[in-house]
This record gives sequence, structure tokens and C-alpha cells, in this order.
Amino acid sequence: MDTPKQRSRKCLKICCGLTVALIVIFIIVSTILYFTVLKPKDPRITAHPTKLENVQFQLIPNVSINATLVLTLTIDNRNYGGFKFKDSIANVYYRGMLIAEVPVEHAQVPARGSFTLTTSANITGGKLATDPNFYSDIGSGWLNFTSTSTMHGKVTLLKIVGVKAKVDNLCDISVDILKLEVDPKCHSKVEF
Repeated sequence: MDTPKQRSRKCLKICCGLTVALIVIFIIVSTILYFTVLKPKDPRITAHPTKLENVQFQLIPNVSINATLVLTLTIDNRNYGGFKFKDSIANVYYRGMLIAEVPVEHAQVPARGSFTLTTSANITGGKLATDPNFYSDIGSGWLNFTSTSTMHGKVTLLKIVGVKAKVDNLCDISVDILKLEVDPKCHSKVEF
């Protein structure tokens, strides 16, 4: 017959064994969920075609073009965590030359949801005309720009766990000068 001290040790061993088993099962299940369902995925960015606005041409005394380039992007968050990002800056380049900085205001993209963002950049032809390829691009009817931005923020999973994240965006923007249409193509990458 067991003494009370032996029974209490036996119960303690069973409790410790069950606790260790539950912790191991929790770690295994969490790892499987992380690498399958909860694995971070890059958001899908859909860039919507738009038009140039406020277009002004001047031929005399110098060639000058002023326009507002409007971009409308829909960010589709495929993750189970929402992404809240801080204010940032998008840089617009023409053939590697920085021609505009566009502020992007802070916002939140919901988990498994989407968010539409509209930004605009004022493009002035004075800076563009310094590039030796500018006039041949005008002659072809197309101007090609690149836009880059980095959004720093936090991914929140189940409103409990918060992880810092960075989203790098790259857009190739083609502008049809004759139709004043803008055709952007964008993609992004998330880093934790």
C-alpha cells in the first residue's frame, strides 16, 4: 500500500508528464499552423488604370509639361493578420532620376481583407527634359516611370500577437501621352 507521500509524488509526476505532453502538442500544432495556414504571404496589389489630370503643355519658349499622375491601388491582404502601417513616402522615378515624392498616409489593411489607396504625384516636365531620352520618349507616345515605397508597420494576429513588418512596393507606370492614360503594374514583398 502506498503512503500519502508516495501518492502525492505519483500525482506530481503524472501532472508534470501531462503538462510536458500538452506543451509539446501545442508547439507541434503551432508550428504546423504557422507553416501552413498562418504562413505570411505577400499582399496582392492591383493597380487600376487612371488618367493624367491637370495636364498643361507649353511649347514656347521651352517645352514644358505639368501633370498630376493619379494612382489607385487595391491592396489585398491574404494573411490572417491585419497590417497597420505608418506614414511613408513613395518616390517616383523617370529613368532612374527622382522626379516626385508622394506622401502615403497611415492606414490599416484588415486581415483577409482589402484596402484601396489613392495617391497623386505632380510631375513637371522641366526636370524630365534634362534626360537625353525624354524627347525620344515623347516621340514614341509613352513615358515610363517607376514608383517605390517602403511601408513600416505592425502585423497583428488575432488581436493578440503583434510583429513588426516592412512592405516594399514597386510599380512600373506607363503613361500614354496621346490618350493621357496611366497603366500601372505593381507588386510587393513583406519582410518580418
